[in-house]
Amino acid sequence: MGGAIAAFLLGYPALFSIVNPLSGAFIFREMTLTCTPSERAALAWHVARYAFVVMVGALLAGSFVLAFFGISLAALRVAGGMVVALSAWRLLNSPENTEQAEPTDGAHDIALFPLTIPITTGPGTIAVAVALGSAHPVTVAAAIWFFLGMTVAAAALALTIWITYRSADRVARLMGPTGSRSVTRLASFLLLCIGVQILITGVRDVLGPLLAQH
Repeated sequence: MGGAIAAFLLGYPALFSIVNPLSGAFIFREMTLTCTPSERAALAWHVARYAFVVMVGALLAGSFVLAFFGISLAALRVAGGMVVALSAWRLLNSPENTEQAEPTDGAHDIALFPLTIPITTGPGTIAVAVALGSAHPVTVAAAIWFFLGMTVAAAALALTIWITYRSADRVARLMGPTGSRSVTRLASFLLLCIGVQILITGVRDVLGPLLAQH
């Protein structure tokens, strides 16, 4: 039990810091302005479920999947960083949408991509989860408690994502149009910085060994 608690206390803050569901909620709202409130609530639930699957999958089998396809963490960071940065750039430069929301038949089509991947649980989250999962104890009993704690941490973070994304409308109303737009732009800029940082880390991982040889 102590191992599970220690794993939870390690996993939740590490994943929370990279997912950042508080700022992500405003980006989620910005990308779903054409959805009705009920559709947005449903999307928040789907994104939370998908995020949980992504995090647990990366924790349990991320390193094995990457090895099977011959993909390095550096390649994941480079490609994912580009996707995150481009998505954030589009959000940062998108025009203000003041139209009344209308029903969108294909609203759930964006739940997995891009709302879950790469906006909510992108390459940075996957890389952190893979790194956490690869640090599991050697003994079977300790590893079981470790992954149990990590799974609970992922579930707690998925619950946090659902609550913050579902509450984005209420927070936006409390802040008013100007405050909401300012926070959304700031969140988009932070997401852009995160994408660039992930890209830089990936490029450094690729070029580091090459430069060390010279």
